Amino acid sequence: MSNTLYEGNLFADYFQIYLRDAAHPDLPDDYTDEVVTRRIAVSPHAIILHTARNMTVPVRVEWHDERPALDLDAFQHVVETRFDCPSGELVLAGLTDYDPTAPRLPVQAGPLGVRVTMSGLDTLSEDGLEGDDQYVFELWPGTESETVRVLKSWADK
Repeated sequence: MSNTLYEGNLFADYFQIYLRDAAHPDLPDDYTDEVVTRRIAVSPHAIILHTARNMTVPVRVEWHDERPALDLDAFQHVVETRFDCPSGELVLAGLTDYDPTAPRLPVQAGPLGVRVTMSGLDTLSEDGLEGDDQYVFELWPGTESETVRVLKSWADK
């Protein structure tokens, strides 16, 4: 069973959106070329997604009772990892959003598996301001490997 926890638009300032445990404000600060290429930075209690546009982008966050099936052909970039959410509440925000007013999303407390799927990356206008790119976070309870796994990679043109 799945449940949509959030569906809307977020300002991806500096090309970044984060999802973190509400009780742990520290975000990943590892910005190597590898992190940018795989489009996700991970710390023990948070992830930062690197979007294709430095604009407002559509985002959906889904909760699944177990690791959801995946159709790789439906997406251009897919990455999986894990992080911990001991508080049972996540904060979803763009990098420069005012954190106290950012959406709070209730989840099962504990380790979470997370998959981020991205599509429409090839629809960006030449100036990078417009596009039909979409970002979906799929979350589930679990002790996935702590490594980041890029299941499908989109190379920027």
